[in-house]
Amino acid sequence: MAASELKWKNTALLVVREHDPLGRDVELFRRHLYAADKPKPTSKGSVGAELADGLVIKDGDYKLVKMRFSAFFNTHLHSCLQGAGVNKLVITGVQTPNCIRQTVFDAVALDYHKVTVIVDATAAATPDIHIGTNVALT
Repeated sequence: MAASELKWKNTALLVVREHDPLGRDVELFRRHLYAADKPKPTSKGSVGAELADGLVIKDGDYKLVKMRFSAFFNTHLHSCLQGAGVNKLVITGVQTPNCIRQTVFDAVALDYHKVTVIVDATAAATPDIHIGTNVALT
């Protein structure tokens, strides 16, 4: 096994948020964004639900669809990771103060051995919010 394969053997990369186009599974405080005349920011098939350039889901990859801030909330992610022997997580994505922070908090509460946030692969509404949240997570 190559050194790079060994390094990532027990590490998972968490990515993906999609909503029903009618907004039926969206948080109450965001439902107004899914009104009939709105662009539906993260509904399946929308620009907001697309993966970042360079990220591709290949055959055999696991795609987790989450509907709340944490990738662990109301999903079977934890049991999938446990079953695969994963104990280290690398977290990437957008909205550092929301999705990233909540996923990190839940991962720590679930006793993952190492939880790493890739700061250059996360973002927030402004640089100050992004930096402030990352400082709080350390």
